[in-house]
Parts: sequence; C-alpha cells; structure tokens
Amino acid sequence: MLTIVRSGAALGAEVRGVDLRALDEEAFAAIRRAWLDHQVLLIRGQLLSDDDLIRFSRRFGDLDAAPIQENGRRFVEGHPEIYVVSNVIENGVAIGSLGSGEAMWHTDMSYLADPPKASVLYAIEVPARGGDTGFCTMYGAWDALPGSLQRRIEGLRVKHDGTYNSGGYVREGVTPTNDPRTSPGALHPLVYTHPETGRRGLYLGRRRNAYVEGLPLEESDALLNEIWAFATAATLTWCHHWEVGDLVLWDNRCTMHRRDAFDADSRRVMHRTQIKSDTRSGIHRPCEHEV
Repeated sequence: MLTIVRSGAALGAEVRGVDLRALDEEAFAAIRRAWLDHQVLLIRGQLLSDDDLIRFSRRFGDLDAAPIQENGRRFVEGHPEIYVVSNVIENGVAIGSLGSGEAMWHTDMSYLADPPKASVLYAIEVPARGGDTGFCTMYGAWDALPGSLQRRIEGLRVKHDGTYNSGGYVREGVTPTNDPRTSPGALHPLVYTHPETGRRGLYLGRRRNAYVEGLPLEESDALLNEIWAFATAATLTWCHHWEVGDLVLWDNRCTMHRRDAFDADSRRVMHRTQIKSDTRSGIHRPCEHEV
C-alpha cells in the first residue's frame, strides 16, 4: 500500500510501498501530488534499469538530453537522457561528473534560459560514509526574509553563471571569468510564483558568480550575501544519507541542493534524469505582478 511519510524537516517525504517499474495511474498521481506538496521525495529499495528510470521520469514530462561532462562525454551509450554522477575512474577515464568533493548549494542547470523543472537521481553504488545530499526549500527562504528585504528584491533579476558546475569544474567549452556581468549565463526573476502550487519562492541557482542585474558589483554581492544567509539556514534544510536502490525526485523550481564530500577511494555511481520545463512550469517567467 502506498504511503507518504514526512521527513519531519522543512521539506521532503518518503514514499513507501511502491515499485516504480509497475505504477498504475492512481499511484503515480499520488506520487506527483506528494512531489508538489513536499518538494523532494525519497523512494527506497528500487531495482531500476536505465530504461526503467527513463520510463518513470517521462511520466512527469519530456526529458532533457544529458549535459556534457567535464571529460567531454555526454551520456550513457544508448541513453542520451542519462547523466552519470560519479567519481569512478575506469581505464584512466572518469565515467561521470562531479568527482568526490563537496558540491555547493545550487539549482540544476539554472544557467540556461529554460532550466529543467525536476531532477531524478538514482543510487547504483554509494560510499559507506559521506556523499550525503542536502535539500533546501526556496518557499521557506522567501518566507524567512524580513518584509523590508522582500520588498527590496521584488522585480529584480539575477544572472545565473554558466562557467562552473556545482563541483567547481569549468564547463566544457567555456573560458573561465570572475566577472559575472560578462560571464555566460541566463537572467531569471529572483522572486517568482510557482506555476503549479501558486506558492512564492526565491530562485537563486548558485552563489558563485551570481549577479543582480543593474546593480554595481559590490552592491549586488552584498545583497546576494544577505539573501543567501537566510536561504541556507539549517532550519530550511533536509539531508539524505544514500543507500543503494534509493531514488530521489526534487522540484528544481523551488529547492536547492548540495552534496557532502566523500573518500575519493570509495565508489559512488548515480544516474540522473531531468524533466524539461513546459508552459506551466517555466521558471524564467515573471511573477504575476511583474507581467
């Protein structure tokens, strides 16, 4: 029997009693509702092939092609939707991205004009210690801001830098720059209304090289530092310790996530899919009051 168990933190819930390879429409509808309600879902004990992972992910919408990895590889052979997150080296070549270091708070692919609305990450191999993933609610981040700061930032847009990924690696084909005003990236509203839940939240992306449009650089940095101090408070987070067979689905429009470092000599292999934005879910669209 499908049940939803809250994490007890500011966001997150576990879905129990399901096999994602054999979901009927009623069970999938319940999972989708829980995803919108809790922002992040954990589903343990799954035995998924790449085809199974793609099939489940597609029930939420069309999938993005996997981005190019640091080593120039793009995807799992025969499965262009699968992105490998791993520190494993085989025959001198990394099989995936992001290594074993800490991955800082970020929102997936926010340097694009149309970021994915959701990400799905499935655990194939995990280290005994480390590599935990933390999630942070952007609804809660907005609510945590003082009223004066909320009023100050309404209508502002933030440049989301495309130079570095969340592991700190330079993206394929990009020349590094430390001036966010000239770096590659996309502008998104700092404050938005979620197109499906109607809730208001922040859209921060990642802190490195972010820039508030139209402000002097020092003023932009000071404002973003102030906002981030509220947005990443421990009270707004939930942390997950991975086990093999875990699948985690998060709403990329209203969460940020990060990863703890782990022993580089251990193995961590995860496969990820991302669900495209659509006309109902585009994060780049302004709030109603800005239209």
